[in-house]
Amino acid sequence: MSYADNDGVSLYYETTAPATHGSDTETVALVEGLGYGRWMWRWQRDRLADEGYRVVVFDNRGTGDSDAPEGPYTIAEMASDLEAVLADAGVERAHVVGASMGGMIAQQYALDYDRAESLGLLCTSHGGEEALDVPEETQARMFGVPDDADEREAIRYKMEPAMSDDFWADNDDLIEDIVDWRLKGDATDAGREAQAAGVMAFDSSDRLADVDVPVLVAHGTDDRVLPVENADLIYEKLSNVQLAVFEGGPHLFFIEQADAVNDRLVEFLAHV
Repeated sequence: MSYADNDGVSLYYETTAPATHGSDTETVALVEGLGYGRWMWRWQRDRLADEGYRVVVFDNRGTGDSDAPEGPYTIAEMASDLEAVLADAGVERAHVVGASMGGMIAQQYALDYDRAESLGLLCTSHGGEEALDVPEETQARMFGVPDDADEREAIRYKMEPAMSDDFWADNDDLIEDIVDWRLKGDATDAGREAQAAGVMAFDSSDRLADVDVPVLVAHGTDDRVLPVENADLIYEKLSNVQLAVFEGGPHLFFIEQADAVNDRLVEFLAHV
């Protein structure tokens, strides 16, 4: 168990080492989305380790085994948490991969710090007036849980728009496992609200052109949380960038289409 300190905020992190590693082993840091714990990357961390990367995952402030200081939080604060984790882990350079809110943190990190080797921006947005917001129907599901729903039912209710209808219907056992992982490792209600404040205030649109590392932008075409058009907006503002669009992919496309996403991510990293 490892903890990094960022100005009094304790941040829990884990590292997964490849079977064979040395001084030239590259590191991938994975940054999760709003309210999600580090369990979110279970489909990526082993594959990346198998490919020879050292993998770092951590709980954002307000989440899991990290501290939950009083909010609201900013994306810049959460980017500074990533910096503290990588410094504590002895990582000089890292490929930073973030999904949703984690993609916002990754953008901010590349702008504020010099440790990023590349960025993977999954199902995310640059924020600001140009960005496409979460559709009203999805917001209603995320923030309008029925009063009579118990804790498990509430998680399922809020999570359903992030998955495709077919996957939701055909994978009830896995969804129950995910609910278990979320109950154990996700943000507290207060932590989630504090993170959400950072998401709402985030806007990197006028600074993205300053990102000078290679970037992979990946998104699902059927994302009902952050519409796929946000990927195009990010892509248009970057110079050293690749775009990967996954047909039929929902917001959690890196879970539903994990093999295809992992293949594309590994291909990108191999040529950075």
